[in-house]
Amino acid sequence: MSRWTEGTVVENHHWTDRLYSLRVEADIEGFTAGQFGRLALDIDGERVARPYSFVNAPDERPLEFYSIVVPGGALSPRLASLGPGDKLWVARKGAGFFTLSEVPDDPPHMWMLSTGTALGPFLSILKTPDPWGRFETIVLVHAVRTVAELTYRETIERFAARHPDQFVYIPFVSREDTDFAIKGRIPAAIEDGRLEERAGTPLSSTASHVMLCGNPGMVKDTTAVLEQRGFKRNKRKEPGQITTEQYW
Repeated sequence: MSRWTEGTVVENHHWTDRLYSLRVEADIEGFTAGQFGRLALDIDGERVARPYSFVNAPDERPLEFYSIVVPGGALSPRLASLGPGDKLWVARKGAGFFTLSEVPDDPPHMWMLSTGTALGPFLSILKTPDPWGRFETIVLVHAVRTVAELTYRETIERFAARHPDQFVYIPFVSREDTDFAIKGRIPAAIEDGRLEERAGTPLSSTASHVMLCGNPGMVKDTTAVLEQRGFKRNKRKEPGQITTEQYW
């Protein structure tokens, strides 16, 4: 069996001039929330493929992928231009270990820290029953440059409505002033206490697990700040309190 199956675009929603979400009908195998798939197009006789995390839960269809146009990129500008009925290739199998099955069972507080389009895998996870049955508190952080990039607000509002005593959403906006978002970067807000104050939940290595997904600078700097507090990277043979996924 081929590793690829043909998919059909159902919708291409453009959030901004660079951010878009592709919804695709394709016959793929099951995957675990938090994993990524692969999308591809045949360009100049070559199949060009890139990984994209699933935004949809494993039991949801169509498939959904959240992406950004990379200027001069081989694939993303072409994917961004697709419309309903257009064809593309989708990998049959999901991959990756950024899943709750890799997270130890004991911490009561789950922190999901993301930048940009790395929000996607957290949405997939939160659409499943698993996190709501495991954690007393779930804090979702989405850090972007501008307010327009705070996407999927309706989805996030549904989480808050269904789990008002369990779910906290904290937006970060770095290049605009707002009356609702934290300004600046995630690592700085951990160091100066703004993140914990906003969450109303202590960020401690004894009671928290942190999943980091986003640009390498955020992942690296946030990991360093957390390690100063006694957090350790989560490994299969050595369980810890930090699980990471870089987004390029």
